[in-house]
Amino acid sequence: MDFGQFNLMGYRRHGTPAQRLYDDAVEQVRAAEQAGFAIAWFAEHHFSNYCVCPSPLMMIARLAGETSRIKLASGVVVVPLYHPVRLISEIGMVDALTHGRLVLGVGSGYQPYEFERFGEDLAHSVDKLVEFMDLLERALTEESVRHEGKHFRLPQTHIAARSGRGLPDIWVAGDNPLLHRLAAAKGYAVMVTPRHFTAEMLASARRRFEEVWRGEARAPERLRFAVLRHVCVTDSSAEARGFLDNVRHQIRLSQSLRQRRQEIERGMLVEQPWQGEASLEEMGRHMLVGSAETIAERMAEEIRRAQPCHYLLQFQAGDSPQSLALRSIDRFAAQVRPLLERALGPLERIGA
Repeated sequence: MDFGQFNLMGYRRHGTPAQRLYDDAVEQVRAAEQAGFAIAWFAEHHFSNYCVCPSPLMMIARLAGETSRIKLASGVVVVPLYHPVRLISEIGMVDALTHGRLVLGVGSGYQPYEFERFGEDLAHSVDKLVEFMDLLERALTEESVRHEGKHFRLPQTHIAARSGRGLPDIWVAGDNPLLHRLAAAKGYAVMVTPRHFTAEMLASARRRFEEVWRGEARAPERLRFAVLRHVCVTDSSAEARGFLDNVRHQIRLSQSLRQRRQEIERGMLVEQPWQGEASLEEMGRHMLVGSAETIAERMAEEIRRAQPCHYLLQFQAGDSPQSLALRSIDRFAAQVRPLLERALGPLERIGA
């Protein structure tokens, strides 16, 4: 099992310049590489302050020259919003630019607000992703490829931009049975979102995936199960509560976009409570926020119950300070990880 650093790049204050968010992400990735993290992840969303990264592949290309060891990952490319052949070429190019450090996270998307503005139908998104993955696999492993599908057509074509290693490692996000079956059939890793914020939620999600793996005649112990979680390592109750408030802000924006309830004022999403949301006190009892000892204890329970192979750790949300994110990255590596290894043994043996 290993750890990644996750970049959403959203903002809460009107007028926050995008370049500051990009620069902060670059600084966090450098810190994560220095601290020994395995992967840096970059989200994709459009047209709102929820996330100002419309292209994770562009962020990866930028970080290819800023880093040397850490793997660089899309978390995730929203495949139906792209022309498929251009996307395949850009994936091949970025894999070459990173010298094979690309980890390709893909998803079908979930925000109607985004799809409507691209002229895409969200109802077709999963089918398009499944068809794209077949085309991608052949395009990057064969000399040339021809495709006649339901959604895409391509005459015999050679994809020249490629690293030469074939396919990058592929990870799938999305709560859809068809995507789960695709991941099981292909052996892709799967990811779940921060909404699974208790050990029982994570364990339940893993059980659902294991059932799909069995249905595809795949051994469930071969499942690579990854978890996206917010993290703030702090001994200050005020810092912890402020971070939790920013996490709730982020989840509220996500839920309004998911449920078509978004309202925009001065270019900003209006923060709205969502039905069934947890209080800050409940979030504080379960989320990875607090002292190194508290976080290690909670993570150890999650790892025992859900057996993740990887954590995508988000150290900044809303307008939580960059300085706190950088401090959390350092303290996680220096304090939390050793406590986990003391409780669980060598982490590389878990979730392999």
